[in-house]
Amino acid sequence: MKPNRLPKIVMNESTRKEVSEMGFVNKEQKLGNVLCETELQLDSMQLERTHPALKQESVESRSHDSTGQMVYMRPGNLATWKAVFAVVIWEGGSAFDAWLTSSSVQVAQVLLTLPYSFAQLGVVSGITFQIFYGFVGCWTCFMITSLYADYRSALEKKNLSSKDHTIQWYEVLGGLLGPWWKAAGLLVNTIYLFCLAIIQLIACGSTVYYINDTLSKRTWTLIFGAFFILTVFIPTAYNYRMWSLVGILMTTYTAWYLTISAATNGQITGVKHSAPSGLVPYFTGATNLLFTFGGHSVTVEIMHAMWRPRQFKLVYLYTVLYIFSLTIPSASSMYWAFGDLLLHNSNAFGVLPKNKFRDAAVVLMLIHQFIEFGLLCLPVHLMWEKVLGVHHSKYFILRAAARIPVALAMWFVSLMIPFFGPINSAVGSLLVTCSVYIIPCAAHMTFYRSAHNRQNAIEQPPSWIRSWTTMYIINLLIVIWVVIIGLGFGSWASISNIVQQVHTFGLFAKCYQCQKTS
Repeated sequence: MKPNRLPKIVMNESTRKEVSEMGFVNKEQKLGNVLCETELQLDSMQLERTHPALKQESVESRSHDSTGQMVYMRPGNLATWKAVFAVVIWEGGSAFDAWLTSSSVQVAQVLLTLPYSFAQLGVVSGITFQIFYGFVGCWTCFMITSLYADYRSALEKKNLSSKDHTIQWYEVLGGLLGPWWKAAGLLVNTIYLFCLAIIQLIACGSTVYYINDTLSKRTWTLIFGAFFILTVFIPTAYNYRMWSLVGILMTTYTAWYLTISAATNGQITGVKHSAPSGLVPYFTGATNLLFTFGGHSVTVEIMHAMWRPRQFKLVYLYTVLYIFSLTIPSASSMYWAFGDLLLHNSNAFGVLPKNKFRDAAVVLMLIHQFIEFGLLCLPVHLMWEKVLGVHHSKYFILRAAARIPVALAMWFVSLMIPFFGPINSAVGSLLVTCSVYIIPCAAHMTFYRSAHNRQNAIEQPPSWIRSWTTMYIINLLIVIWVVIIGLGFGSWASISNIVQQVHTFGLFAKCYQCQKTS
């Protein structure tokens, strides 16, 4: 909503009447309270998803202090240990919680593959592509936020919104644009998330091997798959507050461990920096960077768990800036130190000396991959619950049981295609391009081509654009670029690389790129 519309909306007839009844002494102060109340109502209209307890609090616990200013008091039952547990650890709908969750999804095992991508691209292209796709990701996140806001508004105006129902991206597309868009969103996003979860399992098998190589990577993947099934017991993205905080701390440590370790160990003897060495590795690396900012697959679920979903567009910008601070130094320094050796080690741990700091990074990344596996599985679980008709069941154990077959299927495929690194690029070129970049931009152009929809849009063009035409042009350029570079050249390079890996190692490879650690 444009700021210059606010006075017109706030100063409605009832507001003017209340203002006119104010005394002269407290007139200005009371007017501020009225505006505050009205702005809160407008900010929450069809957009605020508040936990039932918090919703009750917002109605029942409003009070005023001695100066007449409005304050909010938490109910007394928050003194109980259950309430403290819920508020501190379990329930999180703030912008900071969304930042934690979004950052946890965006940056995890990809930290370990970016040095490999820089060895394919070179430092200049690696940094350029990363910054470019990061800000393009911010733009497409704004497109998703805009569409979600209007869809949520339409639902609540018709009293169709339910606190027990988690809105998902394919439902937004279907509600605004029709069944064909819904089917496309459902198909692409489900396959994409399914593959992302598989990558987490593959990454665990690949990573833990550098601590204990007595077991093969396939055996480790088998063990972690059994453990990761426990994530079916985490209900929604709303319940990932503490998990996400832990995940952020772990990836921050790992990123700076890679940077410092590369700098302190220095360049290896005879290091070579030959990137880019060919079209296939170049576009494979580029699509892996495109994959880095592919967390939009759970954007709607994260927004739906927020108390103020419209803030997510800024939350994601802060997420991208934070990712830059981790990935650019670590990937650049690793490539500087190890050069072309990274081309044969898609996991950065494979070139670093074994010591207690590396072992600590490995353990922390394993824990974080457990967290990210749960976050990435969540939308697929929710879709499956809706298919089986148990999504609104009051017995969560029934929903958890329904999720188990999905987790088992992910486990099986992770054993079949264990090519950590190349599979990231393949998923990026075939699925991230469509789910994260093409569909959001195309959907935004299609829905807002109507003058009525543009006029009533909750998210208007930002102040630095001020034009729907400019937004349309930006969306069109992004679609063209991603179709040609990402989906076209990227798919060709990534599939060629996967075929080569299958030819070399075979399906269900026992130990992909294994070498005994010293």
